[in-house]
Amino acid sequence: MSMQIAVRLPDELAQFVDAEVTAGHAPSRAAVVTRALEREQRYRAALADIEILKNTQPDDDFDALARHAAHRPLDLD
Repeated sequence: MSMQIAVRLPDELAQFVDAEVTAGHAPSRAAVVTRALEREQRYRAALADIEILKNTQPDDDFDALARHAAHRPLDLD
């Protein structure tokens, strides 16, 4: 499922999005924005992983990280 939204971007970001499409790096503006948001989502998940690791003991088997990772989609992009 997808939802259409309107987003206002600064001129330089809009130009970047258009340049990505023109250069063939993405098929559409929506693809560029989607890719950027997916990267932000992965970044946030990595920050959550860091917080888990900061709270583990040296002899911990990373059970908390494994439980957390088990509920995250696998994205190898």
